[in-house]
Amino acid sequence: MHYQNVCLEALGYSLPDEVVTSDQIESQLGPLYRRLRLPEGRLELMSGIRERRLWPRGTKPSDQSIVSARRAIENAGVDPKLIGCLIHGSVCRDQLEPATACRVHHALELRPNCQVYDVSNACLGLLSGILQVANLIELGQIQAGVVVGTEDSRSLLESTIGQLNADESLTRETVKPAFASLTIGSASAAVLLVHRDISQTGNRLAVGSVRAHTSHHELCQGGHEGSSAGTILMQTDSEQLLAEGLAAGAATFDDFLKASQWSRDELHRTVCHQVGGTHRKLMLQSLCLPPGRDYVTYPWLGNTGSVALPITLALAVEDGFVQPHEQIALLGIGSGINSIMLGVEWEKSLLGRCRQQQLARPHFLPAGTNPVGSLS
Repeated sequence: MHYQNVCLEALGYSLPDEVVTSDQIESQLGPLYRRLRLPEGRLELMSGIRERRLWPRGTKPSDQSIVSARRAIENAGVDPKLIGCLIHGSVCRDQLEPATACRVHHALELRPNCQVYDVSNACLGLLSGILQVANLIELGQIQAGVVVGTEDSRSLLESTIGQLNADESLTRETVKPAFASLTIGSASAAVLLVHRDISQTGNRLAVGSVRAHTSHHELCQGGHEGSSAGTILMQTDSEQLLAEGLAAGAATFDDFLKASQWSRDELHRTVCHQVGGTHRKLMLQSLCLPPGRDYVTYPWLGNTGSVALPITLALAVEDGFVQPHEQIALLGIGSGINSIMLGVEWEKSLLGRCRQQQLARPHFLPAGTNPVGSLS
């Protein structure tokens, strides 16, 4: 997929104030750890995730999606009347129907003849939404569109901890499928795309490549357990998902390089889906990409699902990691297994009036520094 008229104009995000460390989770898992004699520090050691964040109990995904979308629009200074499509793309939503996007559309007071709907594609929901909005803009059907989502990890995290402590039949082997659920975090992000004729940035979305390796769709499955609507659980074959995800990513990246006609050396910056330390290391190695060009947030945000890649891009821009005249690769891999990779020619950053407070950043990752080391 090639684009000539689509610009990634602005980003918006919001983060919870409540921080939950991996040490705190292990403390709550005391009964399990004692039964299985698991060493303390195991969770952070295996994932590279020190902390994640939780929204206040009772928060609706739309509550924060409204905040993030409004920030993206205000950062760009775009007239909301120009927005012809609003997509809500996170795994979490207010209810099965109507679309969560409806409440966001109403709160933003967007025009009536605006396409409004939800998209569900696991950790790639927002990227899928970006492609749909980009296609509408490229076809000349709309001038601007917003893709937004909010992930709320509280229910999954609390349900998983409760189940692990209660199930005395678990062994060190059978507990593994629940591990990924303990790495999930909460966050919200929005992406505003516009036609180049009304763009102030010239940040052109140049290319997109997609792949679906759906023979592996059973490696990660999540949802409500039984008839209890309040119990959300996820089972993940992390080792196999990692191996097959890397294979899907490598195949998609080959397509991406051919479509973009960019060499690896011409990729100035990369942003990957934020799973954890091992995933990032092996993914960059498999794609032959240097870690110094890659920006990460998983150590302090955890895996925030569909929001992970867009919010990491937003923070990379805000920190000055992304500079004018750079080519950026957005490298998404999600359960299914699906992969979406986008190429953006970056020219200008619009931080605007709604910049997130620096207090949201952890003490061990100062603003303005890339947690993976020096640039290359």
